[in-house]
Amino acid sequence: MATLKDVAEMAGVSVKTVSNVVNGYSFVKPENERKVREALAATGYKPNVGARNLRRGRTGFIALMVPELSIPYFGELAGGVITAAHAHDWSVLIEQTQGLRDPEVSTLASLGPHIVDGAIISPEALHTQDFTQNPTDVPMVLLGEHSLDVPIDHVGIDNVQAARTAVRHLIDLGRTRIAIVGQNPNRGTAAQRLEGYYSALADAGLSAPPPHYIAPAARYHHRDGAEAMARLLALPEPPDAVFCFNDMLAHGAVRAAAERGYNVPRDIAVVGFDNTEHSEYSLPSLTTIAPDKAALAKAAVELVHQRANGDVSAVRDVQIPFKLQVRESTSGQLW
Repeated sequence: MATLKDVAEMAGVSVKTVSNVVNGYSFVKPENERKVREALAATGYKPNVGARNLRRGRTGFIALMVPELSIPYFGELAGGVITAAHAHDWSVLIEQTQGLRDPEVSTLASLGPHIVDGAIISPEALHTQDFTQNPTDVPMVLLGEHSLDVPIDHVGIDNVQAARTAVRHLIDLGRTRIAIVGQNPNRGTAAQRLEGYYSALADAGLSAPPPHYIAPAARYHHRDGAEAMARLLALPEPPDAVFCFNDMLAHGAVRAAAERGYNVPRDIAVVGFDNTEHSEYSLPSLTTIAPDKAALAKAAVELVHQRANGDVSAVRDVQIPFKLQVRESTSGQLW
């Protein structure tokens, strides 16, 4: 296995010069850098990342805590975090908690500077006191919307405005009996999206929906969406549109409607949330709120990187843009 000394001898420079090039320092003469890079390629030298991180006082890892990787949004988000982390020579340790408080508290308590350099967490059940009872010096970023009063950087989208945009789209199509699928008191994002739903109806002068139009979902999986839609369609006056709080709920809802002879969107229009890849290729393709997931992941990693490098500025709240991606589940244009 090639060593720094081997590379230095081939390039005709000092070991220190080779080390400077390997570590990305900018004060190496261009000609020497060229020689070193050619020698690195010729010898196949691979730096000892672990040792380098120890010298820098780093672990080389950041943590990502999410509820469920089986939910495509979180899988795609994890991919974005991994990509962004690699730009800072970080690997990502992923922990899924099923959105339950005990696993979330355990994960929070396990975070330490000897384990990771920072953490990005998307909690569903944590309480404010969980952070004070499990203090850590690890830089941390919160994802999503929560009623957590903690001095931690946050990255998310305006869920109220996003939901308002989705429901306003349905209203503009002439739909007046609009239900929602996804109410869940344990999810902070659900409360935000419900607020946006009510706000859009009020802005349009529509009366408050009947209570049975607010369909709960214990989890945000296909089955939950299908079961909720089945209940809605069994009502004496079923809705003519449904806003689902994630794409998996929406796909389940569309399936349940089709099984009962309803045409989407002619009989009932459906909007989702997350713009996962499946939503573009389903039949009908799904109209959905599309957060900029790549920008969200990059912003979260950048905040962790800044804090890990000594940034002590005020806590930041970064809002990521979103758009309404209109597709066949509301437009009716199959091709």
